Amino acid sequence: MKKTSLNFVLASTAILGAAQLQAKEAPSCAAVQQYGMSLKFQNRSAEVQALQLQAFNVATHRLKEILQNNPDAKNLAIVTDLDETVLDNTDVFVNDLKRCEDYTNWKSWDSWEQSGQPKLISGSLDFLNYANQQGVKIFYISDRAEKYRASAMRMMKQLNLPQVQSDQILLYGTSKEQRRQIAAKDYEIVLLLGDTLHDFSDAFSNHQTPIERAEAVAKNKEQFGERFIVLPNVSYGAWSKTQ
Repeated sequence: MKKTSLNFVLASTAILGAAQLQAKEAPSCAAVQQYGMSLKFQNRSAEVQALQLQAFNVATHRLKEILQNNPDAKNLAIVTDLDETVLDNTDVFVNDLKRCEDYTNWKSWDSWEQSGQPKLISGSLDFLNYANQQGVKIFYISDRAEKYRASAMRMMKQLNLPQVQSDQILLYGTSKEQRRQIAAKDYEIVLLLGDTLHDFSDAFSNHQTPIERAEAVAKNKEQFGERFIVLPNVSYGAWSKTQ
């Protein structure tokens, strides 16, 4: 076989091999692209930053009103979720997509809980510091794993979050409503902050249909902006699992 013919065969084989490899990879990459635009919005957009600041501005105004209207009140508390409410974890999801991995399978989450470095949501630290300065108890109710409690507390302290005490960090085990009831034993919960509806009340459940969830929102419409402060999260949530 002539050298030119051999080179042509080798080149053709390489191209075919690359095409076959690309074909094998393409389905998984294509599958994760459905998350690309919403994740870009959550991770990069100034609009999400503005919505986050807006939420914490509302929370600050409401807490000031509550304190002014109840100057002698004691044992006031706020309850806040952590992930996508105080902590921005979208970098781990972006890295998954760059590897053509579907972040909704949560395969990267365990290592992220142990050693990940989330950023603070815009406005969260200022609000929490204000609550702390006013003597308001802060309960962090999160579905992070109990087995990674030490890692969570270390990370929260590195981010300078106030009141990072073990008895004020209620991690996954029982329902969020049961954990809210623990906080409510000795404190009056005046504000709740979260990115998903079950962060606020047992009136909302991840097992509800979209119609049921919408009806529950309508029934509680006066609570939003008053007692319930919602943060935007278009990366994941109960809504993403519905058809």
